[in-house]
Amino acid sequence: MATTDVRDRVTKFVQRRLVNPLATRLPSHTLLETIGRTSGEPRRTPLDGSRVGDQFWFVSEFGEKSQYVKNIKTNPTVRVRLRGRWHNGTAHLVPDDDPRIRLRQLPRANSFAVRTFGTSLLTICVDLID
Repeated sequence: MATTDVRDRVTKFVQRRLVNPLATRLPSHTLLETIGRTSGEPRRTPLDGSRVGDQFWFVSEFGEKSQYVKNIKTNPTVRVRLRGRWHNGTAHLVPDDDPRIRLRQLPRANSFAVRTFGTSLLTICVDLID
């Protein structure tokens, strides 16, 4: 098994079993809500990024392998919780954006984790509607 595969599996396990369940309970933590492509149910993912005007920018550490990215590709209508308030929006994958440069503009702690554990970085922009 390749080193990248092992790192992906370990990182995903830690996120799913430890980090995500705790972070989704914190009222001030940023969340992305997508609609499950198979279930049709809301799926919430803790993440971090930056709001710039009417847009919210973030970087997916596993790119198109991320479940929430697969959900966005099926249905780009999302909600983002910023500082405890939900905002409706439309997500766009931005493969032409340099995710490493983008990470320099995003919150430092999260960017470090994404850079360290990410294996297939992908920039995503959400056009916020409200």
